[in-house]
Amino acid sequence: MAVAAEGRNDESLDQAEQIVAAGKHVWYDKPAGTSWPQWQRVVALAAERKLIIQMGYMFRYHHGFQRIAQWVESGLLGQVYAIRAHMSTWLSEPEQRVIARHPGGICYDLAGHMLDQIIWLLGRPQQVSAFLRSDGGVVPGFKDNTLVVCSYPRALAYVDIAAIEAPPVARRFEVYGERGSAILEPFEPAAVLRLCLAEARDSYVQGEQFISLQDCPRQMLYELELDAFLASILGERPPDRPANHDLIVQETLLRATGEIE
Repeated sequence: MAVAAEGRNDESLDQAEQIVAAGKHVWYDKPAGTSWPQWQRVVALAAERKLIIQMGYMFRYHHGFQRIAQWVESGLLGQVYAIRAHMSTWLSEPEQRVIARHPGGICYDLAGHMLDQIIWLLGRPQQVSAFLRSDGGVVPGFKDNTLVVCSYPRALAYVDIAAIEAPPVARRFEVYGERGSAILEPFEPAAVLRLCLAEARDSYVQGEQFISLQDCPRQMLYELELDAFLASILGERPPDRPANHDLIVQETLLRATGEIE
């Protein structure tokens, strides 16, 4: 049996721990709380009891992000030296006040989606730096304009998240390698993926080209995520991300928001 943990961000980790303690699989809406020791404890208990925690990072099932991951893994883009991710939004004052209880503000609420992708491509960053600003002035102290920089031995990754972007928001994901680049803009709604290569390779030509994508509305992503979760519970396929990946994503997010060093 599985249970969904979909409480507020300050409630959901306690809910997830109660679900795992009761011997149930968890479909866990992101992010995984602000207590790093508690999240480690929950993940360890789930592993001990052979339970699956499916994190609600739905872009794992987005065709554009999946295609980029395939290109990076195959070496099509060469050594990746930079990733840029932009996933801002616009929040009303009541919505800002709910999230303002977390020191990281909008970064804590949304950056995990992009960190999930970056860490899948590059692994755990050596260093995490963040700029958490309150520039909108709607809710005093609410971090509404934020930037996270992840440093790797041979790469930098940038994640900028704001809560004050005028709609319709522009969301993009860019990966730059020594042999080529891939730009997904926008990823909601998704239409095309720009690929640029220094040399022709596989079925792709030299230079700029645009790959058509099947749009992945949120509802479709949620359904794909649920299908994968159920298949993992039934033993038909392994989870799409190992537990250690989810630990690193949350650790990186909390390093960015100052919850842990």
